[in-house]
Amino acid sequence: MVSFSHLDPGTGEEVWAEAFAGRNPAGLDVDVDHLVVVAAHPDDETLGTAGLMTVAARRGARVTVLVVTDGEGSHPDSPSATPVELGALRRREAADALAQLAPSIELRFLGIPDGGTDGHRARISTALREIVAGAGSCFVVAPWTGDGHRDHRVVGEVTAEVCAERGIPCRWYPIWLWHWGTSDDVPWAEIEVLAIDDATVDAKRRALRRHRSQVEPLSDAPGDEVMLHEGMQAHFDRPFEVFVRPAGRSLAETFFEDFYRRNGDDPWGFETRWYEERKRSIALASLPRARYSSALELGCSTGVLTESLADRCDAVLAIDIADAPLEIARRRLGDREGVRLERLALPGEWPAGTFDLVVLSEVGYYWDAADLTTAIDRIRRAMDAGGHLIACHWRHPVTEYPQSGDDVHAALRAAEGLTRLVLHEEEDFVLEVYGLRGARSVAAETGLVA
Repeated sequence: MVSFSHLDPGTGEEVWAEAFAGRNPAGLDVDVDHLVVVAAHPDDETLGTAGLMTVAARRGARVTVLVVTDGEGSHPDSPSATPVELGALRRREAADALAQLAPSIELRFLGIPDGGTDGHRARISTALREIVAGAGSCFVVAPWTGDGHRDHRVVGEVTAEVCAERGIPCRWYPIWLWHWGTSDDVPWAEIEVLAIDDATVDAKRRALRRHRSQVEPLSDAPGDEVMLHEGMQAHFDRPFEVFVRPAGRSLAETFFEDFYRRNGDDPWGFETRWYEERKRSIALASLPRARYSSALELGCSTGVLTESLADRCDAVLAIDIADAPLEIARRRLGDREGVRLERLALPGEWPAGTFDLVVLSEVGYYWDAADLTTAIDRIRRAMDAGGHLIACHWRHPVTEYPQSGDDVHAALRAAEGLTRLVLHEEEDFVLEVYGLRGARSVAAETGLVA
């Protein structure tokens, strides 16, 4: 972890202005029902996300702020205020600051000791889970884990873990990076920015002034020095706010159970959308053989494709991570001969045996890069000699997913030991069929060509 003092002059804002001038980072999407801002200390939320909160509230979103500590350790050598007095003062300042942005913002305090967040991870996690439970489209921001401050790192890590578990999009906001860092310390590939207008910048300035214990000295006495000097405050007077996109993690079982609970028996429209019916027909027509002995379907969902595969395969093992879609699939398939449904958390859990057809349809982007690599390796090992893999994925970005469909197919193309036999690519989805090394086309297999 970097070492710095708030009393240091720090990196000038003109340096950061030059660093941003030649770049065009992605924009932050704030079209959500519920924005949750997690702050390690009172004032983090104002410094890093006042603009975001203001914009979200204007759009009608519910905004909840969870402040983990009271920040009572900001002036440990103060001769004029005890930690208890500072903590109470900073709570009042946080409430006053948020009132400058939007009266509807809900503010909660956890009261965990300042500097002691690492020993209270479970409590932070529980509080955040309660806030996001049952929400509609939710978006969570927290301090950046690379900010050079222990409490910021811990709060950012816990937030990312809860969001990954729930499949909720999460971003981090830097605070102290702007003080101690340089352009080389910024993860530019993961940066997203939110442009804010003059009125929002003015509201942010008013809010920050309410944190008087941080932007002014407590007194003229040693130990009561200002925490955020003018050079530090200048970093938060920009016409934009900066967020860091965490590396995606595989979606957990809870994401899918919650998704089906909220969206009913056919959330993807497998049974109602022409797009899905057409795509399914293209996938079935792309299979190089008319019939297969045994198929492994990874992520069968409600069993719509499974039902069609059963017409072409002697046996189908269909797997999903969640009970909710499997129950729907059981009702659909009944006692269909040759079909077996099983719940496994792929790719960590994996079925025994080998198969002459493996189906990876609209699943790969739920895995992070490490799990996708594991899955591809296990798929290859699960394929019989002469077996086929069919993979099909949506190409448009989905905020909650750790990867895109194009990422999945790029990984397949880069994998050793696979030969592509079929490529179907549209604006909306990409479909590929692979065999093991040396696999031959349909015409070659059926003797039409040598």
